[in-house]
Amino acid sequence: MAQPGPLDLLGQFNVSRESLDRLERYVSLLLTWQRRINLIGPSTADQIWQRHIADSLQLLPLMGHQVQSIADLGAGAGLPGLVIAIVSGVPVHLYESNGKKAAFLREAIRHTGAPATVHPTRIETVRHDASRPDVQLVLARALAPLDQLLGYAAPFMERGATGLFHKGQDVDAELTAAAKCWKLVYHTHPSMIDSNGVILEVKEAIRVQS
Repeated sequence: MAQPGPLDLLGQFNVSRESLDRLERYVSLLLTWQRRINLIGPSTADQIWQRHIADSLQLLPLMGHQVQSIADLGAGAGLPGLVIAIVSGVPVHLYESNGKKAAFLREAIRHTGAPATVHPTRIETVRHDASRPDVQLVLARALAPLDQLLGYAAPFMERGATGLFHKGQDVDAELTAAAKCWKLVYHTHPSMIDSNGVILEVKEAIRVQS
């Protein structure tokens, strides 16, 4: 069976031709850099449009019109943050401590003209950065278990940001573990790409005594 390609995104996610051109530039650059550094799982490269691009774009309907700035934690190859910036035009702050991956992100921004900024710093240091941006949305994909992830996202969520986190089949166990340390207001959205996955929308996360 043929894998879905870029043209399939036009209808599925209402992607403009201009945005599609930018996505194709991004994918081409990613696959070139993939030969030198591990940006995505090697076995997923031939399914990149479905496994990675569409998986990122499924966040678009959940963003809301009030979102003016986004943080992507552990941005890696720019999935989902850079993809969202390319298509939505909303500025995205990409946090990535790995120097080679941060270099790729800068090059991808240059190639695509995406409204994004790379922050080559460890996520743990964000809380101590008084100049950290105010964002309305925090993203993370394949970064950490939920209880740890909430700690990373807290500096933004304490200022009112909502979290949109890709999670897999262990989401219920992660929610149970997180409930020992966090009081959560959340909703799960079935993944459009992975039958075992969800997008976890966290509206509020308050740390409690364990």
